[in-house]
Amino acid sequence: MRDEQQARFLAEQAVEQAVAAGADAADAIYAGGRSTSVQVRNGELEDVKRSEHEAVGVRLFVGQRSATASTSDFASEALGELVARALEMAREAPEDSYAGLAPAELLAGGPHPDIDGWDAHEPDMAAMQARVLEAEAAALGVTGVANSMGCGASASASVIGLATSHGFSGGYRSTGHSLSASVVAGEGSAMQRDYEWSGARHFNDLDDPEAIGRRAGERAAARLQTARIAPGPMPVVFEPRVAATLLGHFSPAISGSVIARKSSFLQDKLGQRVFGAGVNIIDDPLRPRGLRSRAFDGEGLPVRRMALAEDGVLTSWLAEAASARQLGIAPTGHAHRGVGGAPGAGPSNLYLEAGARSVEEMLAGYPRLLLVTELIGQGVNGVTGDYSRGAVGFLYERGERIGTVSEITVASNLLAMFASLEPASDLELKRGVDSPSVLVPEMMVGSA
Repeated sequence: MRDEQQARFLAEQAVEQAVAAGADAADAIYAGGRSTSVQVRNGELEDVKRSEHEAVGVRLFVGQRSATASTSDFASEALGELVARALEMAREAPEDSYAGLAPAELLAGGPHPDIDGWDAHEPDMAAMQARVLEAEAAALGVTGVANSMGCGASASASVIGLATSHGFSGGYRSTGHSLSASVVAGEGSAMQRDYEWSGARHFNDLDDPEAIGRRAGERAAARLQTARIAPGPMPVVFEPRVAATLLGHFSPAISGSVIARKSSFLQDKLGQRVFGAGVNIIDDPLRPRGLRSRAFDGEGLPVRRMALAEDGVLTSWLAEAASARQLGIAPTGHAHRGVGGAPGAGPSNLYLEAGARSVEEMLAGYPRLLLVTELIGQGVNGVTGDYSRGAVGFLYERGERIGTVSEITVASNLLAMFASLEPASDLELKRGVDSPSVLVPEMMVGSA
């Protein structure tokens, strides 16, 4: 894996060769990384993995025709052959009136922001295994927990270098650490499983192994007491790690390419109230140590903190250069790309801002309420917004937990859910997509 300067140099070299070979414009991206992981189960080492990868991807343009190609061979001759193949492909590609690099006047200038994403500490295998064993022991020590499904740790590092033929060159690096525990509680047909996970850019920001294991065990054991739930309309609270999936339906629906194809349930909602008053959804690529932080976007444009929904109003699409041209807007700095294919658009560190009420107040506010802790299946229509998913959770009566309910469905439409949802006050910024608990006052609950 190269360092930042070497990554930039390789990308610049690929661009120079593309232009020298006859391309009208080009960009190139270098992506390199390494990762190490350890997996244990019931006190025994189960798996150890180590991997490294690096590649350069070139995108070049001949008029309004374009092609992309990638290689892991960085010799000058190999890059020349790659460029020659890509040029041949581009000359045979159909014309695209929206194709092209991002506008030169919008490119990010240096120095690029410091996102504090690099941690020089790389734990060795023995230390990683010890932490995983500590987490597993804590999980197995919870009353009711019967078995381990496997607990793991990982450490990774990556470097990005990007260059364009019209003046951009930049690079940044980041690291990642994670620790997880997954266990089973109960026996026979009454068995229940659950997990806990922590991830961070810096090793010292990870949650304590004992706390991770204990939470995994407590979550699994809490599901042993079952309850029955009558089908029909009911208020539903999504706990934070499940509520984040609602943002996972929101962000693709405002992607410029989807809007340009007129295939989004939010198609005509720009500038309109989509959420309730006071609801804000933020994208923050510059959050220090954020899991999706970056110094610039995949086309070399500057990035910034943006409110995608402000006081309930949808304020922006997510658009890379091509879809921005289709929509007649400026690109928004949300381009993502790998070494293969053209850029797409998507968020970085995305989160729903916290509300005023605690989740405990929400749970106590109704005679009967469902707290969803797990969703199953993919029953969401991105065109109509129709929503129906399998679910597991807890039944509450006047704020008291009655027991676990499973093999149920929760259904509504995302437009109705967005318009009525209320965020709780328990937001923690720990993942790439974060949400507090979310109350939807009415959904249809049925049998799976």
